[in-house]
Amino acid sequence: MRVVIQRVTASQVTVGGKVIGKIGRGLNLLVGIAETDTDAELDWMAKKCLELRLFPSAEGDRFDYSVQEIQGELLVISQFTLYGDCRKGRRPSFDRAAAPRIAEKRYEEFVARLRQSGLKVETGQFGAMMQVSIENDGPVTILLEKTAS
Repeated sequence: MRVVIQRVTASQVTVGGKVIGKIGRGLNLLVGIAETDTDAELDWMAKKCLELRLFPSAEGDRFDYSVQEIQGELLVISQFTLYGDCRKGRRPSFDRAAAPRIAEKRYEEFVARLRQSGLKVETGQFGAMMQVSIENDGPVTILLEKTAS
């Protein structure tokens, strides 16, 4: 499982010209599901996304607070292209990405784990062509990866 975490002041996702998810201060999560992902990867990733300290203290010079601690919001976007392998040729291979029916189920399970936090969690539309607006704060961008043990 791969997640690109971006600290944002605001973020929204649009499908067909209609805003379907919108948040204020918090995290934008771009989520790629691998064919080998299990509940263990989903649990670890959800916990890490919620507890990772990415927000500054009042002094603004350190990462002291998690999205939970600031009562931030989450926008979660499915993105199989995170598993694009560009080592050969000129076109990415997505062989390691989970098949759509499996990926959608795992994505929904991941979102459910995040919602258990009580924070506002918005999503995109799985499999749709989406436009994502991200107001990256900092900028702060972290790539997390967890593979099956």
